[in-house]
Amino acid sequence: MTVTDSTLPHVFEVTQDNFEADVLQASLNTPVLVDFWATWCEPCKTLGPLLEQLAAEYNGAFRLGKIDVDAHQQLAAMFGIRSIPTVMLVKDGQILDGFAGALPLGQLREFLSRHVQPLEGAPAAEEAVAEAVESPEDAVNRLQQAIAAEPNQDELKLDLALALMRVGNVAGAQAELDALPAKLATDARAVRLRSQLDLARALDGAPDLATLRQRVAADPADWAARDQLGVRLLLENDAAAGLDQFLAILEKARDWNDGAAKKRLLAAFATLDDAELVGRYRRRMASLLF
Repeated sequence: MTVTDSTLPHVFEVTQDNFEADVLQASLNTPVLVDFWATWCEPCKTLGPLLEQLAAEYNGAFRLGKIDVDAHQQLAAMFGIRSIPTVMLVKDGQILDGFAGALPLGQLREFLSRHVQPLEGAPAAEEAVAEAVESPEDAVNRLQQAIAAEPNQDELKLDLALALMRVGNVAGAQAELDALPAKLATDARAVRLRSQLDLARALDGAPDLATLRQRVAADPADWAARDQLGVRLLLENDAAAGLDQFLAILEKARDWNDGAAKKRLLAAFATLDDAELVGRYRRRMASLLF
């Protein structure tokens, strides 16, 4: 059984026979979003139509390939699929990014906007990206209501943990993360959140952002303030500026606090999903260490 409507533009079913040509080779020219699903998967029934809607909105800027994990177990194993729905973005013949769980439409658009630009003739996608405006507070409220209605949807609980972290509720995010079932413990988003929470603990009792900036400006060798400034910037979505603080410590005081700067950088890399940014700062870190 398939739920892929052959009349939908830019959507196709992936099989063992067409995977090489229609996914790997085709991704050299056009990104392919691969949706792993199954007929028995309730969240898949929510996510699938949203992905198909976005494929239509983007009008060929990416193609949507759908893999039934029951029918094509070898493909699922090759991608290391542990839970469904799982979505992978394949570009230039390689996996560029991905996520697990049924994300809401706003987050799906945000995910796509990091990697795919709408083609000319797809104004609906451009306008939709601009309107993907759900605030973190609204996301928390929406997810809490959704969980109350569907308490067995564990993916929603992971979404809630992430949303709580975005509003700065570290304790709430930690509690939701700790309560997740084992099947979601290794989800890439859960692993990333765990790293973010580890970093957030460095801010217990720390001054606010403005105070930390003032302390560093007054004394560039105030390594403790610079370290906390880096963590705060990182968690407030100014990743490059935060990483710069850790690099400054690494350059001038490599051994400060038992090599904390290197540890911070490695922890920070684990929280970021920007491969280009991480690669650039890994090279800068390596140039200072070796």
